[in-house]
Amino acid sequence: MRVTSSRSLSLAAALVLAGYQVALDRTERGGDFQTWKNRPLEADLAKVTSTKICDLLGDLKVAIEANDQSRSCAVVAKYGEEGHAEANVLHVLRDYAVSQDGALHAEKYYKTTSDDFANTSKQLRWRHLVALARVTASEFGREAAGHHEACELLGST
Repeated sequence: MRVTSSRSLSLAAALVLAGYQVALDRTERGGDFQTWKNRPLEADLAKVTSTKICDLLGDLKVAIEANDQSRSCAVVAKYGEEGHAEANVLHVLRDYAVSQDGALHAEKYYKTTSDDFANTSKQLRWRHLVALARVTASEFGREAAGHHEACELLGST
């Protein structure tokens, strides 16, 4: 009789579930995801013409509040390409992360993404914020439970 640790069983179960999810995603979520293009798409990026920080941040807010995932991704990518500091984008995205109730647990995803940005190589780090912009745009419009009450208690808007 072979004795297997619970850790080994957990790892095996996780691999089986991951394989199942990949297979499901490939058939149930739009087909051949191996050919999908990274965001932002070139056509979306071409539509972002401003290079000024304030314009880009304003465009980001408008895109998020319109649930426009493609535009949100493109604006953040353009902002990064222009060499602007990430702090302003993170500030905008944080405000939505704590006020909106996303299916991906907005606050946790924001924290993970901002940490990953800091720990990823310079040529790849903006991909994290592009992904966060997409998630943020998808979750806008569903206020997080307790957000309104917390703002009232804190005396903020």
